[in-house]
Amino acid sequence: MRATTNNDGSVLIAPTRLVADTRDEFRTTALTFLEHLAHDAGALVIDMENTVDVDASGLGVLILVQKRAKERELSTQLRCAPERVRNLLKLTKLDFLFELTN
Repeated sequence: MRATTNNDGSVLIAPTRLVADTRDEFRTTALTFLEHLAHDAGALVIDMENTVDVDASGLGVLILVQKRAKERELSTQLRCAPERVRNLLKLTKLDFLFELTN
């Protein structure tokens, strides 16, 4: 897992598995990344292209990060979220919290 800045703006790369075992590390990395993100960035982008597994604790971390971003008046985009994540968000009726992009 790593936080990077690319030409498209600031992007946080999600781990391959966002589950109970990786949630603490991702939460720490994401919140630190968010603290350093410019206030005029407009959005926190989380790239999930390589994420293959998300469980309830991983979903909880995404919700926490989204809440902290919203407090800073930033939207949260999930880039290339796998179908499993999209379905989990729809099932829990939390899909309205995120912008899902490709």
